[in-house]
Amino acid sequence: MSQTYTGSREETRIVHGIKSCHTTSMDLVPPIHMTSTFKFRDQAHGAGVFSGAEDGFLYTRISNPTVGQLQEKIALLEGTEDAIATSSGMSAIASVVMTLARPGDNIVACNALYGGTFALMHEHLAQFDINVRFISPADSNDAGNIVPLVDNKTRLLYIETPANPTLDVIDIGLWASIAANNNTIFAVDNTFASSYLQKPAALGADIVVHSATKYLGGHGDIIGGIIAASSEITTRIRESYFNHFGPAMSPFNAWLVLRGLKTLAIRMNRHSDTAMKVAMWLENHPKVSRVYYPGLVSHPNHLIAAKQMKDFSGIIAFELKGGMAAGKTVLDSVKLSTLAVSLGDCETLIQHPASMTHSTYSAEELKKAGIAEGLIRLSVGLEHPDDIIEDLDQAM
Repeated sequence: MSQTYTGSREETRIVHGIKSCHTTSMDLVPPIHMTSTFKFRDQAHGAGVFSGAEDGFLYTRISNPTVGQLQEKIALLEGTEDAIATSSGMSAIASVVMTLARPGDNIVACNALYGGTFALMHEHLAQFDINVRFISPADSNDAGNIVPLVDNKTRLLYIETPANPTLDVIDIGLWASIAANNNTIFAVDNTFASSYLQKPAALGADIVVHSATKYLGGHGDIIGGIIAASSEITTRIRESYFNHFGPAMSPFNAWLVLRGLKTLAIRMNRHSDTAMKVAMWLENHPKVSRVYYPGLVSHPNHLIAAKQMKDFSGIIAFELKGGMAAGKTVLDSVKLSTLAVSLGDCETLIQHPASMTHSTYSAEELKKAGIAEGLIRLSVGLEHPDDIIEDLDQAM
C-alpha cells in the first residue's frame, strides 16, 4: 500500500505525509523492519528483484520498507522526486560529492560550512585530485564573484544557508541560476532551516542535503543524513556510490526520524519564536558586541532570509565584548543550557565553534570564513524563553 496524502497545507503534510506499510494496512504507526535480508517467493522472483524487473526488497543496505517510507516523506516535504536516507549527514554529503566529481574536476563552495564538510572539501578531496574553489560568505551573494570560479570542469556548486556557524544567508535563487547557466548541479545544505522553513528545490536547487541528526530527528537520539533530488540524480548516486560504499541508514533510526518529523512544524515554530526573543535580548545586552541571527533587521542578509525562509529557525551566534576570555566564562557558567555540540534538540545547547565544531579550520581559514575566535553558537531549545535568557544573563 502506498498513498500520497493530498492535504494542501504544509503542517498537515508533515504529520501525515506518505501512508505506506509493507506488512498490513492497519498500523497507525508504521512498523520497524529490523531485518538484514528479505525472502523471495521463488528463484524467479529473486532474480526479478535483483534485476529491477520486479518491485521488492532484497537487502537493507540497498532498500528497506521503513527507510523507504522516510525517503518518500522527505521527498514530499522537500518537493523532489526522490530521496536517500544515509547513516549520517557527512555520509550524505560524501555520497553527493564522490558521485559527481572525478579526478581533475572542481567544486565551487562558500567556505562558511560545517567543520566536517570543510575538512572533506579542503583536505580529503585533494587526495582524489578534486579541487574545491572556496568563496567567502561576504562575496557569495554577488554573481560577479561566483561566475569567474565556474568553468567546464565544475561539477558542483555547494552552499549551506543559513551557514554554520556564522548564520550567513546565501541567495539560493542566485546560485541556482548560475548553476543552470553553466549546466552544473547545485546542492544546498538545508540543515539549519529544515524542510519546513526553507524549500531549496523550489528555488532551483538540484540537491538538498540534511543532517537528519538535527531538526528532522529533533530529539538528539539519532545520527542520520538525507539527500533529496530528482530520480535521475538519486539513481546515479545509488548506482555509482551508495549501494557499494554502504552508508545506509538503519531502519530503527529511520523510524525515529519519521517519529520526529510529525512534530517538525510545531518545533520549528517554537524554536524560531524563542530564538527571536533571545536574539533581541542579546542584541541589547551591554556585554554583547555582535549578534548573528537572520531574523534580526540588523543581519546583513535579513532581506534574503525573509525572501527564501518561512521563519528564521533556532540557531544564534554571538560575540562578547570581553572576547574569548568572556566567552569561556559564559560556556563554563551556564546552568540550564548544555555545553555540547550539535543542534536542533529539545534542549538548548551552547558551544564554541573555533575550538569545537570548526576546529578543522586554521586561524587564517576561520578569518576567511568570518568565524571570530570568540564566537559562541547557541542552539535554542524548547524551554521557556525567559529561562534561557535568565541563564545566559547569570552566566555573563
